[in-house]
This record gives sequence, structure tokens and C-alpha cells, in this order.
Amino acid sequence: MLIPYKELIQKYNIKVSGILHVGAHECEELNDYLNGGLASNNIYWVEGQEVLANKMKEKGILNIYNALIDVVDNDDVTFNISNNGQSSSILEFGSHSKHHPQVHYVSSHIQKTTRLDSLIEKHSIPIERLNFLNLDIQGVELRALKSMEKYLHHINYIYTEVNTEEVYKGCDSIVSIDSYLKSFGFERAETRIYKQFGWGDAFYIRT
Repeated sequence: MLIPYKELIQKYNIKVSGILHVGAHECEELNDYLNGGLASNNIYWVEGQEVLANKMKEKGILNIYNALIDVVDNDDVTFNISNNGQSSSILEFGSHSKHHPQVHYVSSHIQKTTRLDSLIEKHSIPIERLNFLNLDIQGVELRALKSMEKYLHHINYIYTEVNTEEVYKGCDSIVSIDSYLKSFGFERAETRIYKQFGWGDAFYIRT
């Protein structure tokens, strides 16, 4: 997180009851969440790479689900796996290749997609007590938001990766995310962008 979780709590005096984190990778934020006062059973993780999800389960991470999130259910898409792991995406690289030439896709496979609302319902995830949403899924964050639209009224805080240029081909722009979330009463409170790379993180609060 470019904006540290602890900083968000202190600066905005937010009261987090639980977290849904989509794009878990290796759950690097876990200690920050725990140090912020959350119990591990109030943190729910979603990771698209089955290998990583299983690895985290073996490490004892609670409430982690393997699902490739998109706006439609059961669509067969190509999931591209990058050599650094963190840049894996269902989208092709756009300007990412120019800015980070050392990162490239090393494999790809066909995987079925899942909507977040379907995942929530399938696993009885207690979304009513998860008021903080963290999205880090390489260019399809707006699709994820739309896939759980009927549950957004439970969310008070959204932290998401954003793009100011086409880092991935066809990726969602920060302007589009701003517009969509504004219709649900969210305002962007803070943004940290790597201008030279065309991406960063943004934090939204329900007003």
C-alpha cells in the first residue's frame, strides 16, 4: 500500500470493523491490519492465483479464497502470470512494458471468472461487517466494484490501485472509478501516484 494503513487510520480517524482484500498476493498487509486492531477472522482475502492462495492457506492464513474476479461469472479468460507475481493480470501489458521492461509474462492459462457478489454468497462471507475494501487486481478494479454493487452499501472505505494511463490494455481509469463511486456517495480523500509510471493508489471515503 503506497498510503500506509496506519496512516489512513490516524489521518482520517476511520473505524474499520472488517476488511475484504481482493488481490491478496502473499497477504503482505496482514501485520498492518492486525496492528491496526483487527482480528484475523475479520479479514477476508481473495487471490486469483491458485498456487498463491494455497501457499497462504498452508501458512495459516484464515478466510482466503481462490477466485479470478471479473464483472461476469464463469467466463473463460486468459490469466497472464508475470515473473514478479504481482503484475499478473487478465489484461495484456500496455505502458507497463515500457515502464518496467524487466517484468514480463512467463505463462498463461484459461481460468473461469467469478463475481464478488457470487463469491460472497457462495462462501457466506459476512460482508455486513466488512466495511473496508482493498482492491489490487491489475487494471480491473472497477469491474470488481461493479461485481459487488449490491453490497457496496456495507462499505465505508475503499482503497484501490488506480491508473492514470493505459498501464494494462483496456484497464480502468481513475476518472472512471471516481465517477462510479461518486454515484454511491464516495469521495476520493487521498491519492498517491507514480506519475512516471501512470499508476498509484487512491483512498475513498463514503461521505
